[in-house]
Amino acid sequence: MLKLIHLKVLAILSIYIFIAQSAKVIHEPGRCIWYDQCGTNPDTGKPVNCFYNGKAKPLMDPEGLKILNDLCPWLVTGDHPLTCCSTSQMKTFQGSLQVPQQTFARCPSCYRNFANLYCMMTCSPDNSLFVNPTKVINVTDSSYLKIEKLTPKDIGQDVTNEEIKETKVLAAENSPKNITNSTTAITSIDYILAHDYADGFYNSCYHVNFPSSNVKALSLFCGLCGGYDKCAPECFLNFMGDINNGQTPFAINFTITDNPLPDNMVAANHTAHKCSEGVGNSSLPCSCQDCPATCPPSPPRPMPTPPCMVGKLGCVTFAMIMGFIAFVMVFTLAFICCVKSNKCHQGTSLNAANEDIFYRKPAITEKDVGCRESIGQKEQQMLNMLFQKWGTMCAGHPFVVLFIGLVVICGAGIGIRQFIVITDPVELWSPPKSQSRLEKNYFDDNFGPFYRTEQLIITAPSFHAKPYETYQGETIPFGPVLQKEILHQVLDLQDSIANLKVPYKDSTITLDDICYKPLSENCTIMSVLNYWQNSHKELDRVQKDQQGFWTVADYHDHFMACIVAPTSLNDTSRLHTPCMGTFGGPIFPWLAVGGYDAANYNNATALVITMTVNNYKNEDPKLEKAKVWEKGYLTYMKQFTAENRNPNLTIAFYAERSVEDEIDRESNSDILTIALSYLLMFAYVTFALGQYNSIERLLIDSKIVLGLSGVALVLCSVVAAIGILSFAKVPATLIVIEVVPFLVLAVGVDNIFILVQAYQRDVRHNYESRAEHIGRILGQVGPSMLLTSSSESIAFYLGALSDMPAVKAFSLYAATAVFIDFLLQITCFIAVLALDSGRQENNRFDMCCCIKNKMAGEAPKEPGLLYRAVCYYANFLMNDVVRYITIIFFALLAFASGIGLSKVEIGLDQKLSMPEGSYVIDLFNAQANYMTAGPPVYFVVRDGFNYTEVENQNMICGGSGCNSDSLTSQVYNAAQLSDISFIAQPASSWLDDYFDWVSPGGEYTCCRTDYDGNFCPATEDNDNCTTCRPLSEKQKRPDPEEFTKFLPFFLKDNPTVKCSKGGHAAYGAAVTFDNKEKTKVGATYFMTYHSILKTSSDYISALRNAREVADNITKMMNHTNDDGTYFDVYPYSVIYVYYEQYLTMVHDTWFNLSMSLLAIFIVTFLLLGFDVYSALIIVLTIALITLDLIGLMYVWSVDLNAISLVNLVMSVGISVEFCSHITRAFAISTEPTRVERSIAALSQMGSSVLSGITLTKFLGIVVLAFSKSQIFQVFYFRMYLGIVVFGASHGLIFLPVLLSFIGPPVNKARLLEDEDNRLRVKNSSADERSPLITPRTDIQGYTNA
Repeated sequence: MLKLIHLKVLAILSIYIFIAQSAKVIHEPGRCIWYDQCGTNPDTGKPVNCFYNGKAKPLMDPEGLKILNDLCPWLVTGDHPLTCCSTSQMKTFQGSLQVPQQTFARCPSCYRNFANLYCMMTCSPDNSLFVNPTKVINVTDSSYLKIEKLTPKDIGQDVTNEEIKETKVLAAENSPKNITNSTTAITSIDYILAHDYADGFYNSCYHVNFPSSNVKALSLFCGLCGGYDKCAPECFLNFMGDINNGQTPFAINFTITDNPLPDNMVAANHTAHKCSEGVGNSSLPCSCQDCPATCPPSPPRPMPTPPCMVGKLGCVTFAMIMGFIAFVMVFTLAFICCVKSNKCHQGTSLNAANEDIFYRKPAITEKDVGCRESIGQKEQQMLNMLFQKWGTMCAGHPFVVLFIGLVVICGAGIGIRQFIVITDPVELWSPPKSQSRLEKNYFDDNFGPFYRTEQLIITAPSFHAKPYETYQGETIPFGPVLQKEILHQVLDLQDSIANLKVPYKDSTITLDDICYKPLSENCTIMSVLNYWQNSHKELDRVQKDQQGFWTVADYHDHFMACIVAPTSLNDTSRLHTPCMGTFGGPIFPWLAVGGYDAANYNNATALVITMTVNNYKNEDPKLEKAKVWEKGYLTYMKQFTAENRNPNLTIAFYAERSVEDEIDRESNSDILTIALSYLLMFAYVTFALGQYNSIERLLIDSKIVLGLSGVALVLCSVVAAIGILSFAKVPATLIVIEVVPFLVLAVGVDNIFILVQAYQRDVRHNYESRAEHIGRILGQVGPSMLLTSSSESIAFYLGALSDMPAVKAFSLYAATAVFIDFLLQITCFIAVLALDSGRQENNRFDMCCCIKNKMAGEAPKEPGLLYRAVCYYANFLMNDVVRYITIIFFALLAFASGIGLSKVEIGLDQKLSMPEGSYVIDLFNAQANYMTAGPPVYFVVRDGFNYTEVENQNMICGGSGCNSDSLTSQVYNAAQLSDISFIAQPASSWLDDYFDWVSPGGEYTCCRTDYDGNFCPATEDNDNCTTCRPLSEKQKRPDPEEFTKFLPFFLKDNPTVKCSKGGHAAYGAAVTFDNKEKTKVGATYFMTYHSILKTSSDYISALRNAREVADNITKMMNHTNDDGTYFDVYPYSVIYVYYEQYLTMVHDTWFNLSMSLLAIFIVTFLLLGFDVYSALIIVLTIALITLDLIGLMYVWSVDLNAISLVNLVMSVGISVEFCSHITRAFAISTEPTRVERSIAALSQMGSSVLSGITLTKFLGIVVLAFSKSQIFQVFYFRMYLGIVVFGASHGLIFLPVLLSFIGPPVNKARLLEDEDNRLRVKNSSADERSPLITPRTDIQGYTNA
């Protein structure tokens, strides 16, 4: 590179020597190279300067002096300074600075250095020392002349001092005279700069921002370099000197050198102001955004919190291991002591018990009974009596009960007509009063709903990257999707989508009818093909050399120019075609291509096409039209990909409605799976309730009708719950439809098995009728059913305190359904049981009660196989070694789950919400693999902020003079740490661009009005339009009146080449007004982008960090506010409303689980006769089940989110079924030891729990493994299986063992009553004994089976 520079310098030096010898151009102080203007350049159509090599002339014209003082104050050395420029040149110079002023004026030192560069060249009295003409023309016929053939008179070398004096006098009389009388104009020069100035000028401008497009300003000038990162002073200057840039009137060949030059020439040098320095007394240094040197010391880069480690183990893991070891040591020691002291004996076996125990003398007196025990026993007696009377009444009047129940169910079910199912993800996961929901509503109300997006990500896997050799000889690789053949095919697809006609009512609609059109009549299509204005012709355009042989520029060059300067209306290639899209806005490369490395967009492996569609609120009828077109678009794309219409392209596509559509499809696709699951459970229930002792009684002892009735009542309870809550306007969700029936069936089936099996094992007393018998059984098991159902209902009702709509709806529907199911079980099911028992006693067939088998005989009262197996299992479990191993194993399981407790991921992989094989999954994968830009984020300033006050402006803006902690500055600082903040770029600032737009200066200012005060858009040339503000206000911000007057003009002005700061494109929707007159600014936003977000953790961190930035901005804005008003800034992105729940997910989980456990503790404590021991044991067991389930979530990759939270809450409810029945049986048992009481409780209730909820749920869950829905596979199959496995294992293994160690002591009041009963039994018939009053008889002798 250095060699090339040296060769270039030598070549230029040789040219200078040749020209100096031939043309004898004089280079000396005080001598010019031009003066005044002579016609126009035929190559550019712009004014050119007259070739004048004479002495510098005094500038006498007041207008010219004023312009010179404004642009080049350092050249004003006196009243009539000597210059090499006339007033006409000064005016042209002033006009040419309009674009640089808009671009660089936000950094005064950069703009001053830029102006000085051209001040030296244009007006310096010594410009012949560093400017040399290389090409001249005759302005009369536009013919090119040879400099060596010009005479001294032609170039003004012979102008005398007297003529100059004459000019001075004439100028003083306002009669300017061109003393050169030249017809020779310069169309090309060499401009020699010293390194100090060139580098200083370049460095002062290097970091200046261009807010509207969120790029560096230099990127607009470095297209020939290959991008901003590859820019250098030489490239920057070469672009500015190239006539192809559309602004330069004649060619300027910049050369940077410090080497000696011939003919007295020297490199131009001047003080290059650093960006950290002010220019004169009237300006401040550039802002931190535009000049890192002015930034305050950066705080230390936030480092990720190092994980807590103990050696190579995490602290949690280490603590769990040490805790387990400590527990094992303490428990082992206690167990050994217990065994040696004979306090942990197994107790007698079932068949070896001595009947004398029934006749032992009372060991308990009334004095031994405490108040709590007495009240508890009376409570149990009252519950038994109430349920017994209630059961007797229902069993005695079955048809009346069934009729009333049917009427009540039908009455409640009428409400289903008002049943509403929420499918909108926003309504489903975001609480109406949540921060993100309120912020979304505010954004929608002020700026309109965020637009709908239709997106395609296209790859060409069968194509490969190809190198492209530029005209200059540089080789640039181009990715496979950037081959012209592929671009043409993609353009065909894009056009077919844009022209797609979809039937709508009596007409058709196209994309043009619904799309977002910010500036023109064309839709906003963010596509790389918009670099060529979506035109095949423009894509094929090439530029040949003068001989028409070599291609000097084609679509490759245009692409390279546009990715550097996407806002360019005239690219830096020789094609001179625009980069702006047909919709009037830029196409940012990071949004239009993907799969590239760093910023090398030319290596892209994917094209991204994003079509934006106007969005409306749900109640707006216009929304339907957009959804209809989207449906047609999706249908077209599905056919296109299914039929493989273009084998070269692999396409992932998406529409705004896609997620909601796929969720609906997913639910429908699993109807068969869910139905099969329920049918399998129904079939099991109907089979398992029956007694199968002989073939003769097979059809008599079966319980198909009874089982189906129980299942039907479960479904009726769900229907009634839905109806009642629909009356109350409580909307449901898909989770309610999918989960609540499963939950209620679990609870209902368990109670059905307990009730039916208790009746089947009991012997009717001689004095009892069938209704009294059933009533007595209900009196025995009813309190247990009440305990579980009330615990679950209250726990779920407390879960409704959650703000999350999905959890709230589930809790309300589940609690109501469980409660109604309990009511139906103790009424309608009792009635059906009475009818079925009568049928069975009369030996009538099940399902065909009109047929009677007279030869069947009576049903034998024998214990079932499962019952006997559980009894022997209970004895085995109470072996000391087994009990010890059990406690150690479950402790190990709990501590291991504790390790996973802190490692469960939070969030929901969006791919899991889609059915297997969904086209949306392909889109999600493509986004993760190829896209590099995240969703836009808006920093919204709520209304009430006064933008007309300078102090307030400084809190927002990012240019010179603005606060270092202003809004845009803080967002800029966050963008510098994008890997931490997830903010990719500085925010576009309408306020900064408005200041540049409204600033006067140049021949053609942006802000113009006509004589009547009407606004003149920059797109119109009107001689009647003048600048809005006088030039004297150039360095000043608009006053309050000007601010409010001209701001609406700025917001409707389209950007042009002459006025790139027009705000309509970038900020048309960013500013609202609080009144129709548009004199009071309302809410505004400042937009930027998140960096690419791939995981739930990324989305959550992006939200959290954006809020942190906004909170800091809000604190800054209110820190110096003394008038009592409060300013508020918040971040908004369309994704926040979905991910806010995860910020508090851990808290919500603990809250819901804690409230559920608290409710269970209170209800258990009350209904078990104020038994604290039993309540604590039940809560402990349920907590361990939940803990193990969370551990399973970590092992089985189930994230914590709203769905899994609902399942955790449900697991607490279902766990009650596994624990409460056995614990209550233990609590009311009067066996002499805890071991025997555990055996009795497990024998009495274990078979019902195993055959009821455990096997029923297990069969239904297995089917879910074959679901097509990933949601069902992950969150339902895995978690439901865990609920059943952990619930059954804890309820049937761990809990009995735990009770045998630390179960509640025997209720002395009950023991006293039991001993009194035993005394009475001694004198009564054994046939009248109740198995539940004398449980040992039931356990040991099976007399009641």
